[in-house]
Amino acid sequence: MLNELSAEALALTTAAEQVRQQLRLPGYGGEALAHLSHLIDAQRTALEPAEHPDFITAVGCYLGECLVRTYQGEWAAGPDGTTGVGIAGQLFFNPFFLVKEQLDKGTTASVAGFFASVPWRLAERQAARKDKIS
Repeated sequence: MLNELSAEALALTTAAEQVRQQLRLPGYGGEALAHLSHLIDAQRTALEPAEHPDFITAVGCYLGECLVRTYQGEWAAGPDGTTGVGIAGQLFFNPFFLVKEQLDKGTTASVAGFFASVPWRLAERQAARKDKIS
């Protein structure tokens, strides 16, 4: 896991704040993610393919920071070495992949829908752990 004060985590958090300010998003919660999801859909046809990587990186930083702040997550390195967000020591999400999925597939892969599903995913994981203990 990346240390909360690590240079990489700080850079990701700083980039997320720059995106929030540039897009005038209201904080780091569900309302902001609804706006972000609409933005991603609007950019699906507007962006040139060469612009996708920078867009995915910028918006992914913001999505990741939303996960960190809302669900008490932390920027982390995943099992495969990718950068993402770990939550409650049980879940790992790659926000860059999630943004790319919506950019590629549209609202069926909505980042807002994913964001709203995190509490359910956590509860499901905790229930599965209790079943194993019983």
